[in-house]
Amino acid sequence: MADRKKRPAKDRRVKKKPCQFCADKAIDVSYRDVNRLKRYVSERGKIVPRRISGNCAKHQRMLMIAVKRARIIAFLPFVSE
Repeated sequence: MADRKKRPAKDRRVKKKPCQFCADKAIDVSYRDVNRLKRYVSERGKIVPRRISGNCAKHQRMLMIAVKRARIIAFLPFVSE
């Protein structure tokens, strides 16, 4: 087993997740859709990054703004207890 070399990180190919908003043909991300926004907020209250959620850059920006608006209006908590 010692003669086998580890593969460098750049050779590993990870299958990219499809953007859920592009797949649903969603035009915009609404701050009022709390059930959908909860999926993109961790249990500690942080917004899930794009590389984990699989969103495209456009929808990740819209999601970030929607989560922040929902927090200010008190639809979503800033920190979970």
